[in-house]
Amino acid sequence: MKRSTLAILLLGATFLAVFLSLRFGSVHLTTDEFLSALMGRGSSTHRDILDLRFPRAILGLLVGGGLALSGSVFQALLRNPLAEPFILGISGGSAAGAVLVIALGLVTAGSVVLPAAAFAGALLAILLVFGVASAAHRNMDVRVLLLAGVVVGSFFTAVIAFILSLSEARAVRNAIQWMMGSLAGADWGDVTVVAAYTIPAALILLGLARALNLMAVGEETATYLGTDVERVKKIAYGVASLVTAAGVAVAGIIGFVGLIVPHGVRLLIGSDQRFVLPLSFLAGAAFLTLADLGARVLLAPTEIPIGVITALVGVPLFLVLLRRSITE
Repeated sequence: MKRSTLAILLLGATFLAVFLSLRFGSVHLTTDEFLSALMGRGSSTHRDILDLRFPRAILGLLVGGGLALSGSVFQALLRNPLAEPFILGISGGSAAGAVLVIALGLVTAGSVVLPAAAFAGALLAILLVFGVASAAHRNMDVRVLLLAGVVVGSFFTAVIAFILSLSEARAVRNAIQWMMGSLAGADWGDVTVVAAYTIPAALILLGLARALNLMAVGEETATYLGTDVERVKKIAYGVASLVTAAGVAVAGIIGFVGLIVPHGVRLLIGSDQRFVLPLSFLAGAAFLTLADLGARVLLAPTEIPIGVITALVGVPLFLVLLRRSITE
């Protein structure tokens, strides 16, 4: 597929995803009611519904785009198409921080404690992975980085299990619900926080596209061509991890976006990161926004955790992509 064609299709899909997210939800609005509320007319109830849906749709774009972009960077950095943001321990650190404050009863409605604790846990995981990888190998071998992420993630999984084993049933239920991911309760404050991390980070990562292309050929070749390989690895890992941490802090753990979206984009247009990175962002944004719409409407008024939707869609889609990549 031509890159320009895919870019146009993904832009259209993104705008369509936002429109559908505003148009549909657990509360049914007729077309006239929706259009009136969209133009600032109609009843205050209908306008309030759109006021709730709009930041949720924008947050879905930012979180989905950030996860897909991070996944694409990790796959290029580790030269492993199965790499994703959560394999490097980031989700484990975020979940441990969130579970801890939930178990301690520090979470209240509208509180910033939960996202702050999740983000702090993610930062701790990033520092631990950096520390382990640097201590094991001065040049931060990508294989050591991957192993360090797996080990740190396993450590935080044990911490979570320990905390839950000592918690009350209500705290366990709340923790599990958070870990399954949700965009419910999104407001413009959440959008501002995630945008403050995601947009500048996306620009930085896009600026590393050429270096990532050279590193795909080989680190020695990239060095001969003037790339500071160690600097690129540290910046790429650190920035991509922060994007993931910001998304996880406000939306919980949402799997498969960072795995299947970049994989699918590469199968369609090749491995040139100058195009894979921005198109992965667009594809991830549309995918997660539509997944959130499905979470709201499939069993309305009951809302399905968005992590369940991404897994139910992601698993069969990944198997199809994997089979196609093998046969090609």
